[in-house]
Amino acid sequence: MTMHNPVTPDAIFQIASGFMASKHLFAASELGLFEYLAEGPMTLELLAQRIGIACPRLRIIADAMVALGLVECHNQWYQNSPVATAFLSGDSSPDLRPFLRFWNQISYPAWQQFEARLRTGQGTFEPADEERIRMFSEGVEAITSGAAQALACTYDFGRHCQVLDLGGGNGSFLLALLGQYSALKTTLFELPRVARLARKRLETSPVVEQITIVEGDFFQDPLPPDHDCVLLAHAVHMFSPERNLTLLQRIHAAVSSGTRLLLVDFWTDTTHTHPLFATLIAGEFLVATGEGDVYSEEEVRTWLRQSGWRYLTHLPLSGASSLIIAEA
Repeated sequence: MTMHNPVTPDAIFQIASGFMASKHLFAASELGLFEYLAEGPMTLELLAQRIGIACPRLRIIADAMVALGLVECHNQWYQNSPVATAFLSGDSSPDLRPFLRFWNQISYPAWQQFEARLRTGQGTFEPADEERIRMFSEGVEAITSGAAQALACTYDFGRHCQVLDLGGGNGSFLLALLGQYSALKTTLFELPRVARLARKRLETSPVVEQITIVEGDFFQDPLPPDHDCVLLAHAVHMFSPERNLTLLQRIHAAVSSGTRLLLVDFWTDTTHTHPLFATLIAGEFLVATGEGDVYSEEEVRTWLRQSGWRYLTHLPLSGASSLIIAEA
């Protein structure tokens, strides 16, 4: 008799409980657990004293962090794991705590309307005040920091003189580029309320003189002229295919022949199921704008051809992010 492995619901339970792991992590970060443990190993009692939470309640998230591999516990002494030390302690770069804060306070509540957004196609969150815009910008910078650094090392910006960053948030990609290419002149083109925060963030930077900030909407306003490289990083996923085609047409009409276009995003395979992170985060973009999605290289190549661009190549960057290069 042939024995078959029984089908179990384990995968369903693991996926369905994912939100619990997320909230444990968000709470641990918000409470400063990783920052306190960066000082050195602590007993639960000492850690509870420092954080100001009773031991029985703190034990719940501390042990959850142990189970998830972010904290280690040896003889009742808790300490950060290597990955928490590297990214959550506040002592190294990139610091992913702003990313967790953004997802906890802005994204997570918005996802409660996910089913409604699937039905209606209406966006859920739009940061309404300066503090939430800042939280959003810092969170995006944290999650894309690896791609920004990888772009500066992967693509040869030495061939360019003027780089235009469309929708570049607080300028994190330009800062990464200027750290490698000190002779570049750059322009950050952003919506007015984001541009104001970018000015505050960049005013103390040693490369502030190399970044010009221009306010505008890249769907409506004239694009700054005289740039030989245009960067569109993690913006395409916020829009529908139709709007992305329109945007690529607008950019092409505003640049001269030979200008390079650099598209950084979570580009997927043709099935939209790999990389997994890209597949899952598509829901984030839909929730945010009501039209966002992740797209494949093949889809982008079609838009480029229809808008007059010549596709050149596709290069990996960091994690799920990759780079598509085109030329006018």
